[in-house]
Formats: sequence, C-alpha cells, structure tokens
Amino acid sequence: MSPRFSLRARHRFATVSAIHMTELEQQLQSVRNEAEAAIAACVDLQSLTRLKAKYIGRQGAVTAALEKLGKLPKEDKPRIGKLANEVKNALTTAFTARQDELEAKAAVTGPTLDLTLPGRCHHIGHLHPLTQVFERTVAIFRRMGFAVEDGPEIETEWHCFDALNTPADHPARDIQDTLYVDLPPHEKYGRYVMRTHTSPVQVRTMLKQKPPIRVVVPGRVFRRDNPDATHSSTFHQIEGLYVDKNVTVADLKGTVEFFFKQLLSPDTKVRFRPHFFPYTEPSFEIDLSSPHLVSRGKEWLEVAGCGMVDPNVFKAVGYPDDEYTGWAFGFGIERIAMVMWSINDIRLFTENDVRFLEQF
Repeated sequence: MSPRFSLRARHRFATVSAIHMTELEQQLQSVRNEAEAAIAACVDLQSLTRLKAKYIGRQGAVTAALEKLGKLPKEDKPRIGKLANEVKNALTTAFTARQDELEAKAAVTGPTLDLTLPGRCHHIGHLHPLTQVFERTVAIFRRMGFAVEDGPEIETEWHCFDALNTPADHPARDIQDTLYVDLPPHEKYGRYVMRTHTSPVQVRTMLKQKPPIRVVVPGRVFRRDNPDATHSSTFHQIEGLYVDKNVTVADLKGTVEFFFKQLLSPDTKVRFRPHFFPYTEPSFEIDLSSPHLVSRGKEWLEVAGCGMVDPNVFKAVGYPDDEYTGWAFGFGIERIAMVMWSINDIRLFTENDVRFLEQF
C-alpha cells in the first residue's frame, strides 16, 4: 500500500469511528435519560421489574449498547466502556432506590383491595360424627367428676379375660369371636389379642391405684364380626368405672339416667333389665326411650350393658375383700350416634362418603 493511500484510508476510518463513537455515546445518554424518567414515574413493583429487564437486563438496552464496544477501535474502548458502566451503575442504583420506596409504601398502605371482585366461599370442615359423640360424652362425665383413662389396643388374655372373671371356656375367648395376635405369648399374662372391649383399662387402672376411682375409657375395640347394618369388626366404646366404699346400684342408675338425659333430651327414659356379664354381678342391660325413638315406632331400644363389679375382679387386682364396691358400664359409641341421628347403617361411619358426613 502506498503512503498516500494509507493516509487517506486512515483518515476515512478515523472519521467513521468518530461518527460511531458519537452515536454510541448519544445512545447511552439517551437510554439513561429515558430509563431515569421511567423509573421516577413507576408506581408499582411489577412495572419496575419489567423496566429493569428492559434497560439493564440480559436483553436490555444498556446490554445491547455494550455489545457494540467490540466494534470500536482499541484506543476508544476505555472511554466508551467507562461511560457504559457509569450508565449501568447509575440505573442499577436508581432501580434499587425506587424499589425500596415502593416496598416501604406497600408496607404502610397494605395490599390493594379490589372491591369489584366476587367473594370466595370457603368450605369449612368439622369433626367426624363419632368424634363429636366421644367429646360430648366425655364432657358430660367430666362434669360428674370422672377422669379419662387410656390403654393399649393389643392386650393380653389375662387383662382382657382372666382378670375380668371370664372363664377359659367362655365363647368370647374362641377364635370365632376374638382376633388373636401372632406374637410370642407374654410369660405372665398369656397370649396377645386385639382387645374386644375397653374393660381391660379398668383392670390396668385398678392395678396402678387404689380407690376411690372414677374414670371413663373411650377407645376402639375389635371383634371377629361379619360387617352388616348393625355389626362391624372395628368399632368404638366408652367404658365407665366407679369404685369406692358403699357404692350401690342406685349410684349406677342415677349416673346413667343423668348422662342420657344430658346427651339426648330431658324427656329420655332409662330402664334396667337383668342380664349376665362375667365381670359384673348383678348385671343389667340398659334400654332407652325418647321422643324421637317413639316417633320411629320403637318405644324402647337396648343401648348398653352395666352392673356392679364382680368381687372376683377386685380379687384379681388385689383389692381387700368386702372393703370396696363399684359399678361399671360399657356403651357403643356407634350405637349412641345411631340413636342420636336416626342412622340405620353402622357402615356409613367408615365409608367416608362426604354426602353423609356433611350432615353433621
């Protein structure tokens, strides 16, 4: 290349570079002015986020200008690069300051409430009907001075049968009625069973404390029954026990009558029919009569069993002979719930049909 040509080419290149540098400087200054005005006018955080992406984001205007630095002459890059960084830093500071202002304002005024939006209806759940009966039952007995006890669902034969004066040949101990657990027998108390009633908790309570005892025992029990409208292999009971000196059948009758009048209605009538249970003597079946039962064509309905604690039970737990007397009862929670709400099928309680459950 001749010296003359070289000088002319360099002059033309310098002129073009000067034009590009001027345009780039103008572009950066224009972006800064435009962005600062937009930031000042922004009224919410969502709009500010969009502006930030527009100007200093990966696809923003400042980033696009910085990409042009590579096409500039080497000696011009520092000046233009410094200007680009100044613009980016200034806008970053402006965005941060405006964001702090908007967040502080939102914290004072709270979220915007759009009164034109329709209201939202929230479906509120409630306790299962059996849980409701449990809680109401326990609450009534607590007002009468009863404490609540609990015990294991997997019991030993001794606690479930022997200590409750149930003979070895009693039908309740047969595998057709009781669910035995495949575990090594307890060295002292025999085989393990799924408890068939909550009465073993009475035994455990008497073993750990001396009278006076006044407890109720709500819980789940298990029997080998074929499910139908009135039977289930798993159901719930609440057991009651009162032991002290000079406890009589009159105490039992008064307590049971008060309970059912509180639970159902003051017009409820209670009667006792002689019956037999191994762990009480004398024993009774409890029948109820209430207005809503009569309206369904049933004058009396059997709902529970009770009686005076058999002396052999006291002997099994180590109580002195003839020093204490007591009574016990056992109610089926499902049975009580069916009486309260006129339910004719026990299986409804465990089918989880929302159409049934939402009625309570």
